[in-house]
Amino acid sequence: MKEILKALEVQRWDDHRYYHHSRINQSLHFVSATSFLLSYALLFFQPVIATLIGWFVAMTARQSGHFFFEPKGYDHVNQATHEYKEEIKVGYNLRRKVLLYVAFVLAPLPLLIDPALFTLDNVAMVWLVVGIGGLLFRTVQLFFLRDVETGLVWALKILTDPFNDVKLYHKAPLALLRGELIDQTLKSAAPASRAGSSA
Repeated sequence: MKEILKALEVQRWDDHRYYHHSRINQSLHFVSATSFLLSYALLFFQPVIATLIGWFVAMTARQSGHFFFEPKGYDHVNQATHEYKEEIKVGYNLRRKVLLYVAFVLAPLPLLIDPALFTLDNVAMVWLVVGIGGLLFRTVQLFFLRDVETGLVWALKILTDPFNDVKLYHKAPLALLRGELIDQTLKSAAPASRAGSSA
């Protein structure tokens, strides 16, 4: 268990230092995290609402931060190119995220075979399966690409990210309001590993 927690800490630190320089991205992650926590609370009582919040609020906020606001140039803090960071990313890099969103758009289309099936409830359930499937697929894929521990730790990281992100990024909106666009604390932080991760 101690090794799992240590590996989780490394993945979380790599995720933060490599992929969360922008205070806008961090602020959107705070919005995303609080939305995911609401989804967690609703999942067993209102799964449709939970899924819609998860995809349209939490995931949209989270991924728009990565796609549109995170710097894509050379990372002087970690001495790494954007291409290098995309290559070593444990979870979903930008290309894999695009594929996940393609799956999100296409997955409900078979319901159109019978228009009576194309209801909000059914579409939401399909999207819930896509979300769970995306987590399980990458976890199992990591079993073969890396090792079982890396896959399990990544899955644990993804499931607990909302709790960690609230703790980590709750001050980001205030920093952004002060005009700080890039997290300056990263410049004084020492690298812990060279195995990036993220969702």
